[in-house]
Amino acid sequence: MWAELLPIGRSSASGGYRRFAWSGADTECRAWFRQQAESRGLTYELDRNGNQWAWLGDPAAGDAVVTGSHLDSVPDGGAFDGPLGVVSSFAALDELRARGLRFTKPLAIVNFGDEEGARFGLACVGSRLAAGQLTVEQAHRLTDADGITLPQAMERAGYDPGTIGPDPERLGRIGAFVELHVEQGRALDIGGDQVGIASAIWPHGRWRFDFRGEANHAGTTRLVDRHDPMLPYAETVLAARREARLAGAVATFGKIAVEPNGVNAIPSLVRGWLDSRAADQATLDTVVTGVEKAAREYADAQGVELDVIRESFTPVVEFEHALRDELARILGKERDAVLSVPVLGTGAGHDAGILSGTVPTAMLFVRNPTGVSHSPAEFAAEDDCVAGVTALADVLEGLACR
Repeated sequence: MWAELLPIGRSSASGGYRRFAWSGADTECRAWFRQQAESRGLTYELDRNGNQWAWLGDPAAGDAVVTGSHLDSVPDGGAFDGPLGVVSSFAALDELRARGLRFTKPLAIVNFGDEEGARFGLACVGSRLAAGQLTVEQAHRLTDADGITLPQAMERAGYDPGTIGPDPERLGRIGAFVELHVEQGRALDIGGDQVGIASAIWPHGRWRFDFRGEANHAGTTRLVDRHDPMLPYAETVLAARREARLAGAVATFGKIAVEPNGVNAIPSLVRGWLDSRAADQATLDTVVTGVEKAAREYADAQGVELDVIRESFTPVVEFEHALRDELARILGKERDAVLSVPVLGTGAGHDAGILSGTVPTAMLFVRNPTGVSHSPAEFAAEDDCVAGVTALADVLEGLACR
């Protein structure tokens, strides 16, 4: 399975992946998912928001155990973020069948659409729509860098955008959702563990900073006559690093758009996107407030206007303790010997976090020895991936085969 999926959407220039929502690469990934489902005799469904489902058993029976992740990527992302969870889900099902187990609950594998938000700027679109955390009106206003709206992109990919919206009936079928994901950090590697359990997802969000100045000639305009928005933007990038360091949080300006974007032109607009995350809400508020305060001071000093727009936000997610403890109990037993399974938090957002307000959710992490993610250098060793599949199979056995 991994070998079949590996070349899809891979850039020959960077070695990274460009599997953006409703693109050609995304269509290929979706075809791969459907083929995997149908080759196993699973019932394949495409829901109203473009999320893919593969069912074993009667979905209408309720109390289903669901696993899966996503197949899209960030620009030039790694091979494991998302796909490892989907591949491992199919492999875990194969393992359970090899064990000859009888399922007492319906089981489903899901591929949530547009988790990374690389194309339209909002993460977890598929799961947000399903959970009612993104309205139809908001979804219709999402556009990519070329001005193509989300509905237009879906339609061009052969899907009817007129059906998108909350999906409470489908989510009501789910008794538990368990997402396996490569760890986006080195906590497991430092501790010498192959697999871990998620405790919580840090609160996080994305803020757009629009610095509006005055376009002019780079060679003839005196420095004292300029209203250059690039200067306060640059100062704000440094301020974000400073505020995050002081608070023990993280803050990143990783995307920028410049107009008119000419080598010999002073910009009229510099638009930068801030991603910030912290262990608690108060700390995150402190960081973002500090960054915005500094940005306004820098903008005023250069005669530049500033607008700050919060484009997305996810509060802290505490995964349901009962389900989390059940995973720990299942994985802590092997031939009657009690093993320690680390429980760790994460600063990365996931579909499991979005669904946590609607259904019981939990996450498993697989060791990433480099700690690198959202990069071609992202990695997980084969024996760790196999350990992840075994752990997921054990969890699904404990939840769906009792």
